[in-house]
Order: sequence, then C-alpha cells, then structure tokens
Amino acid sequence: MAEKKVFVYSTPTCPYCKRVKEYLSRKGINYTEFNVAEDRNAAKEMIQKSGQMGVPVTIIDGQIVVGFNQSLLDKLLDTQVT
Repeated sequence: MAEKKVFVYSTPTCPYCKRVKEYLSRKGINYTEFNVAEDRNAAKEMIQKSGQMGVPVTIIDGQIVVGFNQSLLDKLLDTQVT
C-alpha cells in the first residue's frame, strides 16, 4: 500500500493539534507539519483549502479533517481504532 500524503496545519499552543500529531506518530504515520502561527503563507493556504481559520486542519490525500476526529482519521488512514 502506498504511503498517504498527510499534512497538519497547527499552532504550538493548540491542545488538539498536539493530540493529532501524537495520534499520527503513535500510528507510525509520517506527516508534514505547518506552523500557521509563524508561517503566514501556510495559514493562507490552510484557509483556502479548508475554509477554516481554526486549527488543527489535517489533510490526508486531499481529504480535510478539522479538529481531532479520531474515527475520521482512522477511516482516511485505513487503520484500526486502538
């Protein structure tokens, strides 16, 4: 199975961002993180792609997940809930 492209738009102080990143790491999922608090271009890109100004925004192979939604993350990553 090909590795999925996963992007996480987050801020350093967001507790749900931390949960998303910990979850992905625990599952062994590689992801690219964008700190929208420091990177204005990433913030604009996140808003353009998702229509959201809040974080976290996770994009898995083009599918957008807003917030920490473990069941949707599991579905998009084809992993079992643990």
